[in-house]
Amino acid sequence: MQVSLQALKAFEAAARLGSFKLAAEELSLTPTAISHHIGNLESRLNVNLFHRETRKIVLTRAGKQLARGTSDGFRRIESALAELRTADSLIRVTTTSSLAAMILIPSMQEFSQSNPNISVEISTGEAVDNHAYTLPVRFGNSTTVEPSSILKHESFDIFGAREVNPGSWSTTPISLFTTEWKNEELPEPPLAAWLQANKLSEENFIIKKFDQELFGIQQAMTENGLVFCSTTLTQRLVKANLLQQFGTQSVQSELCYYVPDKEHYDHRHIVTFLNWLEVLLSNN
Repeated sequence: MQVSLQALKAFEAAARLGSFKLAAEELSLTPTAISHHIGNLESRLNVNLFHRETRKIVLTRAGKQLARGTSDGFRRIESALAELRTADSLIRVTTTSSLAAMILIPSMQEFSQSNPNISVEISTGEAVDNHAYTLPVRFGNSTTVEPSSILKHESFDIFGAREVNPGSWSTTPISLFTTEWKNEELPEPPLAAWLQANKLSEENFIIKKFDQELFGIQQAMTENGLVFCSTTLTQRLVKANLLQQFGTQSVQSELCYYVPDKEHYDHRHIVTFLNWLEVLLSNN
């Protein structure tokens, strides 16, 4: 059985407000039109929905049953529409703690100034949210990731606080912070390859490990030590003279930043953010 959506809206408003006149005002119709819609609905359903009294209308048993359904249905529709309106301008980005703290969050003002109609929420974690407007930015093994999903291949180098004197490395071992990933499937940071490329030995360093690059970077700055980490994460600090590079040779790794199925995102705000993010990472 097909019934008019307009008739259901007229009925729902009249049942909720207890008046054909008030329902007409709410829906920008005439009371006659409201009465006509409800009369057609009653004919379709072959039931009376209202007891029509001189100065008021009262729902029948059938009317009360339909009122519960229409009220719940239209409320759900309004809630869904409101959620979609909000979601259309909101992107939820999930990523690693290090990328969020070192790159994304400090850069959000720049993105917002260029895209004031797009809101971005950043959270950390490894779970991939299936929400339509959630963008998972992951750190993974480039040999197992689809090339089209990769945002940036990662290289590693050594960085230190401004007070660190590189000339002391050969005479006095210095603390070197690096990372041992929680995710055992990730390739290790290429410290051995870096040492070989720069003709150095582990004997030059006291190696200490954290489970996130962010902690090693912070610790190197606090203790005037060194950190072996992603060149992406440190460039903002280098530009701000909070960390220094030492002219050593960086090395490529098998690690990368990527978005699973990146090419499948076609929502305009997601595409805008992805394009901005790729430029941001390429500059770091």
